[in-house]
Parts: sequence; C-alpha cells; structure tokens
Amino acid sequence: MKIRLAAFLVLLLGSAAATQAATPSDVDHALAAAINGPQRSPAHVARDKYRHPAQTLEFFGIRPDMRVVEVLPGGGWYTEILAPFLHDHGELVEATAPQNSRSPFARRMAMRYAEKLAAKPAIYGRVTREPFELPAYMPLGAPDSADMVLTFRNMHDLIFANVHGVATDALLQRFLRSAYRVLKPGGILGIVAHRADADMPAAKSHKLGRLPQAFLVHEAEQAGFRLAATSEVNANAKDPRTMPVWYLPPSLELGAKDRAKYEAIGEADNMTLKFVKLAL
Repeated sequence: MKIRLAAFLVLLLGSAAATQAATPSDVDHALAAAINGPQRSPAHVARDKYRHPAQTLEFFGIRPDMRVVEVLPGGGWYTEILAPFLHDHGELVEATAPQNSRSPFARRMAMRYAEKLAAKPAIYGRVTREPFELPAYMPLGAPDSADMVLTFRNMHDLIFANVHGVATDALLQRFLRSAYRVLKPGGILGIVAHRADADMPAAKSHKLGRLPQAFLVHEAEQAGFRLAATSEVNANAKDPRTMPVWYLPPSLELGAKDRAKYEAIGEADNMTLKFVKLAL
C-alpha cells in the first residue's frame, strides 16, 4: 500500500460528515457482523477469497455513519454487506439502472435487484436508489451530499458504453465528475477495477474489460481527485491479463472450454484505488 500526500490531508482535515467518528474497534465489529451475517448468499460468500471485502472496505476507510453511494451494484454482492453495515447510523444509496430503462438487459437487472431489496425489508428497507442510465443520465445525487462513492469491478461497464457513440475517455470523465460533484469535501472515491498491463493502450484493453492503472489514475485526477492510496489486496498474480475478464470466474463465459484452467487462475487481477476530493 502506498500513501500519498492527499491521504495525509484527508487524515488531517477529515470528512465533512464525520461529526462523531466511530472507533476502529466499532467499525471492525460492525463490518465483521455484516460480512458474516445470514443475509449473504452462499454463492456470494464463496467469492470472499478473491474480493476481500473486509480489507477492501477498511482500506477505503468506510464508517457506519457515512452516506455511501454504490455505483452499478449488479446483483448486489456488496449491497449484502453495505446495507446492514450502514443500516442504523448511515445511508446506502444505490446508483442503478431504473426499471423503465431503454435497455432490456438493464431492465431485467433492475427488476431482479428491486426484488432482492423488497424480499428482506428488515435489511434493505432503508436502501435508497438513484437512477443511473448509461450513457445519458449519470448524476449520483445532490452536490456535496455523500461521504463515499464506491464502484466494484464495473469500470468495464462504463467503457463499453461507448457503443452508444460516447468516447471511452469522455464517458469516464462524465462518471468521475459526477462522483466528484456528489462527494463532500474530504469525501472518498473507492474503485476496484480489472487491471490491464501498464503498456496496453486503453483503446485495446477495454475490449478485455480491463484498464491500465496509470490511465485510470490520470482520468480521476483530470476530474479533480487526488490519489490518496493504492492497495494490492485484490491483485491476482495468476491472471496473465491477456484474456477477457469474463472468461474467468465467476462468469466463466466459455463454459466447459478450458474451465479448469480459468478456475485455477481465479478472478481477474484487480487494482484497488482510493481517491479524495480535497477539503478546501
């Protein structure tokens, strides 16, 4: 892990929302309870060995009193952890496609996600949803209203949206500027993203569902963020980074073809990046 000057500024100035900061032991206990809770599906728990939710969220500096926006939650892997963790003292906002999306795939995903939330109101009843439709509608909430924005392994969803006629880097900038806008001064943007080789151009790597780390850092800094720290907690040295990420678990898109090889590799190599919107 590498800490930079911005991280020191965050520690010095603090998040604007932190009126009563939870102690590390309180956070650890609450996070462990959420990760080990019965609301998590067995299939999701099986991915913990690759996704390291406790270490990842601790690295980002999450606290149970935060207002957190998760972008594109998919099937709700992290929702199962974030919702109970934030339930009593914080707020979880899920930026997800609306059920009236123009995309049939997005509509199906939105419906399944809504059904998931509705099935367990005691856990998910306080989760709110913010419409997020690529590429046309990408705000994440009112300005300066969130303590943290999180996005997990879905930057490829943003870069693939260039099929709608929006250039890759332009779409990334729109997302990153939306994240910057919604965060309070001192707020954190946490990104876990599939990593490409450093010398692979983004114009090529996006076809594999990956991005070079330096490219993504540059784009975030262009949007106004400063890199606070990086972590290798979600790295995977077994991943040669030469194949599309959906060949690997959990997608295993090729089915039985070379399945043992891909399962032996595990999930894709991921970068874990913590950015800060500096307090002025």
